Amino acid sequence: MNIEIERESDGRWIAEVPDLPGVMAYGRTRKQAIAKAESLALRVIADRLDHGEAVPELHELFAVSA
Repeated sequence: MNIEIERESDGRWIAEVPDLPGVMAYGRTRKQAIAKAESLALRVIADRLDHGEAVPELHELFAVSA
């Protein structure tokens, strides 16, 4: 699952998981934004599994692209 990350003009970092709409997180550092996005993605996947909803096919858990 890819995590896209970029730096905002105000210096914050934003990390997004395109395969899971709405999964995006800000952080003061690149590392913090990635960690928050990973955590949120895992919660969304767990919630979908609990409710019998589809989850994206996972070839690897997370890959960060700049």
